[in-house]
Amino acid sequence: MTVTDAIGRIAQIQATLVQLDGGKTSATSSSSAAPAVSSTSATDFASALSGALDSSSTGTVTGADVVADAKKYLGVPYVFGGTSASGLDCSGLVQRVFKDLGIDVPRLVSGQSTVGTEVPSLAQAQPGDIIVTNGGEHIVIYAGDGKVIHAPSEGRNVSLVDNWMSDSDIVTIRRVVPQAAPATSSPLTPYASALSGSLGGTASSTQADMLRSLFASFAQGGSL
Repeated sequence: MTVTDAIGRIAQIQATLVQLDGGKTSATSSSSAAPAVSSTSATDFASALSGALDSSSTGTVTGADVVADAKKYLGVPYVFGGTSASGLDCSGLVQRVFKDLGIDVPRLVSGQSTVGTEVPSLAQAQPGDIIVTNGGEHIVIYAGDGKVIHAPSEGRNVSLVDNWMSDSDIVTIRRVVPQAAPATSSPLTPYASALSGSLGGTASSTQADMLRSLFASFAQGGSL
């Protein structure tokens, strides 16, 4: 959506408010016994619009998502060749987690050790990175705070454990997905303030309902 489109849509919202104000005035003059309509701060509407425009949700999978999904499999027994919640091996866990998040990675450690981009050292590892160790025979998911999630070996379960590795033990560290980016304001956010000013400080509860509907359509890219 371009800024020009945004201005046009804001103007449409303002026009709708004018129509609502007219309807409210007519209704009030025709029936002096009509109950008073509660007022809502126009700032609330602007905040709602701003919140919708500032949403940082972009559908991008991050390292935090990888860790959160991996934690769902804690306690699953190690099964050689396993790729499901009934049993997992080390590379099966990695493949399962990324598949849950819509990302295809190779089945074996040898293939997984080439995906994404390389991280130079353990000190630079971020949650969601995958670490290949044991001469290329084992792979773990870095969970942050010096911990890793992995499917260890026969007779054990998927576990969250303290990292035992140093850089000399590591074959490669791979970053498959980006880290969460800081929330940034949408270029449309300033128009929320303009809308607030156009409302003159207050709006009826009827206007509030209409605006919430318009905001939802606006935020989803629909027509107003």
